[in-house]
Amino acid sequence: MDPDELSPATRVVSLGRVPREPGAQVGAPLTLTSTYHADGGTSYGRVGNPTWTAFEEALGSLEGGESLVFASGMAAVAAALSLVPHRGRVVVPTAAYNGTLVTLADRADAGEVEVTHVDITDTGAVVAALDGARMLWIESPTNPLLEVAEVAALSRAARDRDVLVVVDNTFATPLLQQPLAAGADVVVHSATKYLSGHSDLLLGATVTAATERGRALHERIRRHRQLHGAIAGPMETWLALRGLRTLSVRLERACANAAVLAERLAQHPGVDRMRYPGFGAMVAIDVSGDAEAAERVAAATRLWVHATSLGGVESQIERRRRQPGEPEVVPENLLRLSVGIEDVDDLWRDLDAALGAI
Repeated sequence: MDPDELSPATRVVSLGRVPREPGAQVGAPLTLTSTYHADGGTSYGRVGNPTWTAFEEALGSLEGGESLVFASGMAAVAAALSLVPHRGRVVVPTAAYNGTLVTLADRADAGEVEVTHVDITDTGAVVAALDGARMLWIESPTNPLLEVAEVAALSRAARDRDVLVVVDNTFATPLLQQPLAAGADVVVHSATKYLSGHSDLLLGATVTAATERGRALHERIRRHRQLHGAIAGPMETWLALRGLRTLSVRLERACANAAVLAERLAQHPGVDRMRYPGFGAMVAIDVSGDAEAAERVAAATRLWVHATSLGGVESQIERRRRQPGEPEVVPENLLRLSVGIEDVDDLWRDLDAALGAI
């Protein structure tokens, strides 16, 4: 069947598999090799691997483009940022993943790029900042404030000004948002998170549009991966592909849980502000009190995992300002909640009790 005719829930299960032949295995093989016989399609382990290809086929189809897998989400971020020419200007959300912001700050300090920070929800202000820029970096929802950008409108404005658009789609995943279809040039993922979904590996990915412009970007990013050695391990990639098979059912349950918890948290006396974009499985709350109060809540949970990650099957909680480099616009008392697939009432009882300990 034509993959384009299949729903995303089917594609996560069916793509990236070996041809159907009698006696063949059902799943994609784990290929552990650094060396290939000469005169074949792949010359060396830093150039390609069949396990990479299987994962890239599946993710590329979900996003509607061509994918490349990387050693980590930060490796994918660095590869995307390599598209900015020397001293080019990057427009980026004021509140975004701190790994991206710190990387840009370091490059700006070295005189390699210029950086303009914007409120990504203010479309007019973002468009005004695009004149003379070389890249617009979008997160939607943002990490950790969960702000939503008008991706299509911003992409159109950027395209009119010949500005590259990169969208970090880690939070939404391709099941909830397809930025390439909205006009973006490059999509970035920390596949460590929802795509693999089990908190047991580091992996990243980029996806570029299946157009002439997109293929040129794909080749530049591929060359960066090869020459910088930002390559994924076959084992991690194989595990991520296995995790991807259940993305649809995991995300469905996590999103349903998040919607219930967001409604309850909005009414909780221990919460000054509840942040929820209306979709996805991420919620953030400003706890009543200061940073110490928020730390007490995170430490008091018994089911929620106090950890600095997200997107796993287990629910995770963290005060983001404890992390070096977190933007000052993020409140000291903000807790980021990655809602997992546990029973929602169990999650609520645990969180309600922890909030009661303030």
